[in-house]
Amino acid sequence: MELFPSMPLAGWQDTKETLHRFAQVVGKVRLVAGPRRNHWWHAPFHLTGRGLTTRPMGLADGNPIFTIDFDLVGHRLIAAAVDGREVSFPLPGRSVASFYREVMRALAELDVRVELPVPRPFDLPDSGRPFADDTEHAAYDPVMVTRYWQVLSQVNLVLEEFAGGYSGKVSPVHHFWHTFDIACTRFSGRVADQPPEADPVTREAYSREVVSFGFWFGDEAFPAPAFYSYTAPEPAGLDGEPLTPSAARWIERRGSHLAVLGYDDARAEADPRAAVLAFYESAYQAGARLAGWDVAGLACPGGVTDPRPG
Repeated sequence: MELFPSMPLAGWQDTKETLHRFAQVVGKVRLVAGPRRNHWWHAPFHLTGRGLTTRPMGLADGNPIFTIDFDLVGHRLIAAAVDGREVSFPLPGRSVASFYREVMRALAELDVRVELPVPRPFDLPDSGRPFADDTEHAAYDPVMVTRYWQVLSQVNLVLEEFAGGYSGKVSPVHHFWHTFDIACTRFSGRVADQPPEADPVTREAYSREVVSFGFWFGDEAFPAPAFYSYTAPEPAGLDGEPLTPSAARWIERRGSHLAVLGYDDARAEADPRAAVLAFYESAYQAGARLAGWDVAGLACPGGVTDPRPG
């Protein structure tokens, strides 16, 4: 398959809006049914060979152990319990309201009891409307949904490769259902001061110094897919640092600066994978050097820390 196939936002925007809300329904189940991890690492999805998974949940909250998977090749939602029971239903032709009802029904059939504290979208234009009332979002193009998963799979492995070059604390590669992006994060190990007005989600996410790397499919503010990186707290002068390749640039977003490489710009490079890796490395070097990280000491060439590998 072509590396980084065409993925214009306009070609699947209605489908993306529906799928994003499907993901938020399941993500909110994951949030309440999985044991908490630092920096909210318990919340995101991980990729599978056919789509996305919540990973196993339950047990600690009194529920049976269960998972919820999106099969984005067969286009089904699959809820399964550890005893082998399974409930599934098709994704196409379904509104958010219908999807929400079917998820709750499937969990009840597996004897899973969950209650979402806020059963509404997070940080989306219709965040005041309950999932159960959303009959507006019902678009589902199976071809584009499968392509979304294929692009995620490719970016996932590029991020995994990049993550291997760091010997410090680094997150798993996560697919965040609230922002609909895929990312991994490097940590310096130093505590980051948070302003008193920071909300609890932000305080936990950025309680340590980080440089984060990811990819998103575009939104109303930036209507094109792109690779990105940011440093938090942001050191002075970050947006003046050079980036690789030449098409990469700094943009201002929500009061800070993002390093951005457009997806189509990466596709146009002679070696797109190498271009994305070089982009992430240039953004890391810019942020880590200005923030005073031990760049040389935290390096892990080829994913190896042993100074005398066998």
